[in-house]
Amino acid sequence: MEVNIKINSVTHSHEVEPRMLLVQYIRELAGLTGTNIGCDTSSCGACTVHLNGESVKSCTVLAAQVDGMNVETIEGLAEGDGTLHPMQQAFHECHALQCGYCTPGMVMAAISLLDEVPTPTELEVREGLEGNLCRCTGYHNIVKAVLQASGSKS
Repeated sequence: MEVNIKINSVTHSHEVEPRMLLVQYIRELAGLTGTNIGCDTSSCGACTVHLNGESVKSCTVLAAQVDGMNVETIEGLAEGDGTLHPMQQAFHECHALQCGYCTPGMVMAAISLLDEVPTPTELEVREGLEGNLCRCTGYHNIVKAVLQASGSKS
């Protein structure tokens, strides 16, 4: 079937098989490889994107289900001049990554968290990001970055 999906403000039109996952569409057909495939079981969150403004794991959604919708990936966050999104900047300043594999999904989930809880506590950040796994950092600097981006003193 043909789908039309707006990704980072650019409309992409492709023929897809009904079983193609959104994460596969983003990576293979749209050519945006910042969204990672981590576990194939929806456990890790490496594939997190925003679908019509809501955080979703793109390995749990079929591309056909997204026809006519808006998707934002990590590539769509920075300004055209290279200015980082405040969450990306906070991750950079707080050294909130090691290998970086989980980082795109973690950043996308963190932005959604702040949309829901603008000034979270440390506990709220930890609970809000529990669906995204990081195997390297121990989360301390990730939490610190989210708190910095929120302006929270917690």
